[in-house]
Amino acid sequence: MGCPRRLLLVSNSTMHGGGYLGHCQQHIQSFLGEKVKRVLFVPYALHDRDAYARTAREKFESLGYELDSIHESCDPVEAVRKSEAIFIGGGNTFRLLKALYDNRLIQEIRKRVLEDGIPYMGSSAGTNVATVSISTTNDMPIVYPPSLQALGLVPFNINPHYLDPDVKSTHMGETREERIRQYHEEPNTPPVLGLREGAMLLVEGDKATLQGVTGARLFLRGKKPTEHEPGTDFSFLLIDSNFQ
Repeated sequence: MGCPRRLLLVSNSTMHGGGYLGHCQQHIQSFLGEKVKRVLFVPYALHDRDAYARTAREKFESLGYELDSIHESCDPVEAVRKSEAIFIGGGNTFRLLKALYDNRLIQEIRKRVLEDGIPYMGSSAGTNVATVSISTTNDMPIVYPPSLQALGLVPFNINPHYLDPDVKSTHMGETREERIRQYHEEPNTPPVLGLREGAMLLVEGDKATLQGVTGARLFLRGKKPTEHEPGTDFSFLLIDSNFQ
């Protein structure tokens, strides 16, 4: 019997010229469906959790879902145990992961998603923490979580907001591709899926499909990166033994 996980891993919460989660709202409704009535929101990646929760609540209510924010609960562990679906929003990935560890939520979320099969949605930092580790985040380490190891809902890493090199730029800093290549210079590093803004990965059990309006770039250690369009089947990335 396959893993019951259901994940929607979104690169970004806002597209240029659009509103919060506007570019993926149809994907959200299709993903959550009619069975889910309430979503547990995790706003730990931003400092102003109250304002963040208001923004998320307004959006999800417009889509027909009630939203509870975990920071308003006196018992975050129990909130996860009772949740119908979990949405972890973007912000600073280090701050987010530290809060997940501080509140003893890593194993609780893993159990709810991987064993109980409740839907998990992440955007940006929320997508980062769904993977093996946050080693390929774009964020600054403004706080220090006890480990870079994350939820491990999938056996690879994701780089949200992936940016292609600008051939006209005179900027001499490292490109995103160069930084991912440096990551893969280290031994035993998993694949990295670079999700451009507007892209998202839908995982249903042992099937993973690229969705959205933009493509993705896949980085495998020791191999040249490859380009992929929406609709690509990435199910092979879910088989951890493929990359040992």
